[in-house]
Amino acid sequence: MTHPQNRPWRGVLVATALPLRDDLSIDYDRYAEHCSWLVANGCDGVVPNGSLGEYQVLTPEERARVVETAVAAIGGERVMPGVAAYGSAEARRWAEQAGEAGCASVMLLPPNAYRADERSVLAHYAEVARAGLPVVAYNNPVDTKVDLVPELLARLHGEGHIHGVKEFSGDVRRAYRIAELAPELDLLIGADDVLLELAVAGAKGWVAGYPNALPQASVELYRAAVTGDLTSALPLYRQLHPLLRWDSKVEFVQAIKLSMDIVGRYGGPVRPPRVPLPLEQEAQVRAATEKAVAAGLA
Repeated sequence: MTHPQNRPWRGVLVATALPLRDDLSIDYDRYAEHCSWLVANGCDGVVPNGSLGEYQVLTPEERARVVETAVAAIGGERVMPGVAAYGSAEARRWAEQAGEAGCASVMLLPPNAYRADERSVLAHYAEVARAGLPVVAYNNPVDTKVDLVPELLARLHGEGHIHGVKEFSGDVRRAYRIAELAPELDLLIGADDVLLELAVAGAKGWVAGYPNALPQASVELYRAAVTGDLTSALPLYRQLHPLLRWDSKVEFVQAIKLSMDIVGRYGGPVRPPRVPLPLEQEAQVRAATEKAVAAGLA
């Protein structure tokens, strides 16, 4: 699906897992192939350099090359890089790099070196917006300890600093409050396990994890949900939900990469190396993924 150039963040954008070799170096050729495969299987674009891509442990050269690789593979309008950094000056530099690489938008966490107050959040987004690319905020209060509540999002949008928000709080009620306060602010689904609920509430996109392993089924689920086709959406949602719900971001990364390996997408190791999933959770991921494969969802 092709979206208007001024709303390139709409649709299913995959927060891409970064394929790594056994020595934890980046396999750029496989990453390019993965981005192309996702778009060929119905996804609208990719979001590199997020937590699924372990951006915090990449060198500046690696981080820039990941964006350039994605753009070369699928075109810049389909690439919305994460530009998170401890400071707004560095985040702005990453936004400028994204623009130079040909990207049409960027995704930005709030400052997360400390629990930033509203003044700091406003200054952070204002600075990055000066890079000239549309900014989609990423609200992840679980991990950053900074909550972009609807009132603050409305102010950021009203001052022209953001055009959308990836909502990861898990609180579906926020969709309605955001729509009341900032009706032109695009809501993007961030937490996969409330996809159906946020789609029904009017979400315009999904920054998604599990399409890395199951793109066609994930896209089918999203399209059915946003069009109100619950007859199609509910059975898919019930089948995929055991894979979509994770309390820990680290475990979610590992679960997605394990599912990728099971379906033959070679998610590879996590960087830096992590303790494997607990055996019970690994068994759950294996069983749910194998069931999806058997049902023709992969």
